[in-house]
Amino acid sequence: MCLLFESIKVKDRILHNLDYHNERMNRSRFELLGIKDEIDLYDCVQIPSYVNDQVFKCRVVYSKQIINIDFELYRMRKIDKLLLVESDLDYSYKYVDRKNILQLMKGIKPNEDILIIRNGFVTDSSYANVCFWDGNKWLTPDKPLLKGTKRLKLLDDGAIEEAKIRMKDLEKFEKLCLINGLVELEELICKSKKIKL
Repeated sequence: MCLLFESIKVKDRILHNLDYHNERMNRSRFELLGIKDEIDLYDCVQIPSYVNDQVFKCRVVYSKQIINIDFELYRMRKIDKLLLVESDLDYSYKYVDRKNILQLMKGIKPNEDILIIRNGFVTDSSYANVCFWDGNKWLTPDKPLLKGTKRLKLLDDGAIEEAKIRMKDLEKFEKLCLINGLVELEELICKSKKIKL
């Protein structure tokens, strides 16, 4: 069975960016499984009473239908170092099975992550899209491993721009930011002098 998932940010008991999660979930179900009838997360996700005003992660596992929904308090990872890893990995859909990504992370310490390079171009970290500050604007790779919901919203809002970013371009950026459905732009910034690329 093809299992996929969405990680939805819940803050102040509000589900964030649900339209983007709905779109990706239903597009994935159609493209991978041929399912045309759509699921609406607004109707399916009920926030339990123990979820308070802190940031929680709502994880929705699905295939043809929703299989499981759970909530957990979110703790942001502290990343001090990114290690460059070259791979032709394809992760176009948000699969539950992440063994190929985990394989790339062998030997990585808890405060480290990887920056995946494919054919000389920067893609993503193991769990987040990346944005780079060039002194004027935030740029994100035009060919990420996974088109994240936060990335798409920031593009739609004009807060970031797509660009071809080669591995050799990394030294020209002032800082790097990791973003995903639970992490906002500039919330997890790694300054280049503190990060080992």
